Amino acid sequence: MKKLRHFIGGRFEDSSSGETFPSISPIDNTPIADVSRGNESDVDRAVEAAATALPAWAAMDPALRRQALYRVAEGIEARLDELAEWEVRDMGKPISAARSKDIPRSAHNFRFFADAAEQAHTKAFPKPWDGVFTYELREPLGVVGAISPWNFPLMLLTWKVAPALAYGCTVVAKPAEQSPVTATLLAEICQEAGLPDGVFNLVHGFGTDEAGEALVRHPQVDGITFTGESATGQAIMAAAAPGLKKLSFELGGNSPNIVCADADLDEAVAGSLRGIFTNQGEVCLAGARLLVQRPIYDEFVARMVDGAQRYVVGNPLETATQMGPLVTREHLEKVLSYIDLAEEEGAKLMTGGYRLTEGGLEKGNYVAPTIFADADNHMRSCQDEIFGPVEMIIPFEEIDEAIAIANQTRYGLAGMVWTTNLNTAHKVAREVRAGTMWVNCFFVRDLRAPFGGYGDSGIGREGGEYSYEFFTESKAVVLKLGG
Repeated sequence: MKKLRHFIGGRFEDSSSGETFPSISPIDNTPIADVSRGNESDVDRAVEAAATALPAWAAMDPALRRQALYRVAEGIEARLDELAEWEVRDMGKPISAARSKDIPRSAHNFRFFADAAEQAHTKAFPKPWDGVFTYELREPLGVVGAISPWNFPLMLLTWKVAPALAYGCTVVAKPAEQSPVTATLLAEICQEAGLPDGVFNLVHGFGTDEAGEALVRHPQVDGITFTGESATGQAIMAAAAPGLKKLSFELGGNSPNIVCADADLDEAVAGSLRGIFTNQGEVCLAGARLLVQRPIYDEFVARMVDGAQRYVVGNPLETATQMGPLVTREHLEKVLSYIDLAEEEGAKLMTGGYRLTEGGLEKGNYVAPTIFADADNHMRSCQDEIFGPVEMIIPFEEIDEAIAIANQTRYGLAGMVWTTNLNTAHKVAREVRAGTMWVNCFFVRDLRAPFGGYGDSGIGREGGEYSYEFFTESKAVVLKLGG
């Protein structure tokens, strides 16, 4: 059992109440950590520490902040195997993905934003004919509350913390209660890297009426960056409204994955399998609605079923595993209920659809890769975010029909299109309402590009200059010229 404590003002501390809660491993549903349960008092101390540290950190030369954040990146890389193993034990993702993608990307987030902040520039608006010169100043937003999700615990926490610190803010982080271990390890790394006390703070706990809500409502918190469920985003928005806080939300998704008859089928099948079964389908970007054009429909469904049946589901600590357990028993039950619903609604179950309980998996939260064919986009199982390894395949005739189906959703986070026709690619990318559109690929990221969604998928954009926009305030300075 690992003991996880809050990190406040440069020190690890128990909750003021002394209360704790267990972190349960989805591998076998046994407790792996005893976690301090934060409350309003703990949040108050963390925010006060962040506010005290803010003036010096905000005034620091960005080149010096860059050096500090590079040390954090180096600390993550030095503990890659440890971080990867705890990520797996805490959340259930395959160890191969944690080692090769999630942890390296977490280190890269710090380097990328440290460099971006040092190179950031502002605008000037000279009007010498009117005798004035106006320029823009960018100042740190202030104390930022960073609330991160459980599906990519370290990677998405660093996606928030790195730009906030790079642009001169101080942070109070509240990681998801389902997967809190690597957030504590990040606090250790920040301490070892020599970040000044109070620049990065961490409070563990739950949301409603506890640590999360206290952080959102705190009058000294200037902004909230949140990734998670759309319903939680609505609750945060309501709680933050009295303080008129600046908000950045990356919320749920139900992304359309459009496969045209002219697509490279080998590429499209492989990409579509990754698009739904990566991270057990616990990905907000997942291509959960697979739209396939009629001429290739039967063949494509058959190839998807064959690919799903070949997926290696097992203990995520084993390198051969491609898909591990779902994060909690509660989430397992939710996903299974949607499988039942899809059958009730008339979708045709092609493979999977059940909990895996053999081969040493009986104690964990494992679900077989599941594919439904002949689905209708109006089904609840197509409209709701299942957030699991469940693919709903919908046929279409012409590309305009596919675009219309793609847009029949309250979400708009991402989408994919597989085609060898450049005109089709541009048309779909332009007309599907989504924050990211991938053409003949999936999950490829350029951190300079905007990341976020339409509708219930979020507010604002993150990445590159978009994070610069959020984590800073813009000030106009107007000078009267002499002469």
